[in-house]
Amino acid sequence: MGKIKILDEQLANQIAAGEVVERPAAVIKELVENAIDAGSTTIDITIEEGGLTLMRVVDNGYGIEASDILTAFQRHATSKISTSSDLFKIASLGFRGEALPSIAAVSRLSCTSADTDTGLARQIVIEGGNITVNEPANAPQGTDMIVRDLFYNTPARLKYMKAIQTELGHISDYVNRIALAHPGVAFTFKHNGSTLLQTVGTGDRLQVIAAIYGTNTAKAMLAVEAESSDYELRGYVSKPELTRANRNGITAIVNGRYIRSHAINQALLQAYHTLLPINRYPLAVIELGMHPSLLDVNVHPSKMEVRFSKEAELRTLLEEAVRKVLGKQRYIPGPDAGKQERSKPLFVQDTISFHRTEEQVSTSLPSIAEIAASSQRETKSAYASPNRTETPAWPRPQSTAGSRPNSSPSAYSAPYAANADKEYVPPDATNRLYSPQNIDKQTNTIIREQTAPWPEPPPVVEASEPAIEQEQIESLKPAFPELHWIGQHHGTYIVAQAEDGLYLIDQHAAHERINYEYYYRKFGNPEAASQQLLVPLTLEFTPGEASQLREQLHLFAEAGVEVEPFGSQTFLVRSYPEWMPSGEEKAIIEEMAELLMAERKSIDIAKLREKAAIMCSCKASIKANDRMNREEGDALLSRLGECEQPYTCPHGRPIIVHLSTYQLEKMFKRVMS
Repeated sequence: MGKIKILDEQLANQIAAGEVVERPAAVIKELVENAIDAGSTTIDITIEEGGLTLMRVVDNGYGIEASDILTAFQRHATSKISTSSDLFKIASLGFRGEALPSIAAVSRLSCTSADTDTGLARQIVIEGGNITVNEPANAPQGTDMIVRDLFYNTPARLKYMKAIQTELGHISDYVNRIALAHPGVAFTFKHNGSTLLQTVGTGDRLQVIAAIYGTNTAKAMLAVEAESSDYELRGYVSKPELTRANRNGITAIVNGRYIRSHAINQALLQAYHTLLPINRYPLAVIELGMHPSLLDVNVHPSKMEVRFSKEAELRTLLEEAVRKVLGKQRYIPGPDAGKQERSKPLFVQDTISFHRTEEQVSTSLPSIAEIAASSQRETKSAYASPNRTETPAWPRPQSTAGSRPNSSPSAYSAPYAANADKEYVPPDATNRLYSPQNIDKQTNTIIREQTAPWPEPPPVVEASEPAIEQEQIESLKPAFPELHWIGQHHGTYIVAQAEDGLYLIDQHAAHERINYEYYYRKFGNPEAASQQLLVPLTLEFTPGEASQLREQLHLFAEAGVEVEPFGSQTFLVRSYPEWMPSGEEKAIIEEMAELLMAERKSIDIAKLREKAAIMCSCKASIKANDRMNREEGDALLSRLGECEQPYTCPHGRPIIVHLSTYQLEKMFKRVMS
């Protein structure tokens, strides 16, 4: 007698349930998707004890005909596909016909459904795959699915269920995402009698975001829309100041189906590049529409993973659309941003105007403004050094020797004691403020080609697009405030002012951004500035690392660094770009090598150049406790305003914060509101 036999249908359903019904959240997913496929406009979800004792989904959809209700609980029974060609154009959420029989095999299930509004319905009750009731019933149009005692007949599965709160978290996460995917459906979600989510089903996705994440979060979302010949994109992404600690805040929807997609996540994060701090992620709801033939959803039984036919085009569309929206924003945080203005303050303290109109200039006597200006000129002449030209509009106050109580003696005390009437500025801070030094590698000295005290910012690479298009792109950018130097706080933060209030600038982060954009352009054309070394640099690695690195040497060459093997574990650096930060060349090249080895074969030259630019910018920038004078500060602020993205450093930290004039007046009780 043969050993191979066909499993009994009930046992086969229990095995299939292991693929489809992993936990209570999977049951809710299958039942809710069936309700949406049935054209429901309201779906009520009720669970108890994390779904382990009761799960109920009630909808007002088309319902199941009485003659079909038994067939619906047989394996691979479906009304959504009929031929193999239908697999290439799936437009419904469910199609396999495995969900209902799999759920019924491991629970006590009751289904009451009516396909008309006459009140006539059909009820079927199944326990562990065995039909116990099949009779007429009274119910409104729609379907009422009740699942009790999940896994009651498979104790091994039940034993591995997590705590109630864990299972509730999985169900709540799915319900939130399906509500975001279908804002036109009114969802109600209750657990043990408490309402956890309620949406109105108006079709406004922003209302659903407010119901799930809160009103303040919804206000911080930016609308995204784009389309191509194959894809239609719409949704919302958060401003960079609104972040999460993980990727769970990203919801990807494809043709109404919530999915998990590494490609979509990566494209979205790339659009936020340098706008987010490390290990912080945006909140986003991205909906993609496309022809079903461009999508394969028949990849996994849970249908949470899909394959795109044109993934590269999709990533490009998403990244460019989100980056365009983010580029229109101005990211200068401040206390209670967006709440600092009132149209009519309750009380405003009287102020004296120090400025005259043009009509007053020709007729009035010398005013307070003229007296103040005269006093300013006297003050400036008293404190200006012979070789320094002060800006007339912003007089520089006298510096006091040793005024910082926590300053380092080696950095401040000795210079101040030697020359107490002059502000000490470390020479390396002055040199590092501007375009990276041109170093003579033979003599290790700085080559100074410019006679002006403050070099011009690096030239911008000419765009290949027509001039009018470039002007249109520039016009989309928000205006960076015109900042004027006031002073420096703790040798770390620049204090500046503009017409709309007070600004604090992190000098290291600002210089990092300036240098990052400079080096990124340089790494784009490294060959022109690469120079040979008389004495090569030596790099040593383990045998395994050396083996990996030999396969990536061409990427070094494309970045302008010539590296060649020298023995089994040693490499020689024959040349590198001359504009690399002086004294940091070996450390930067070693970090580039470590990056190549860590990323293995997934890295490309664009990513390597970007990482190298970030490393160079960090090492070449001024640091905290580097003192600056007015000219250096004004030059830094001017160059920051010329950056493509002057609001965050390459690591995503904010560069500048703002206190509006209204906020200052309110703190000093000049405005009572």
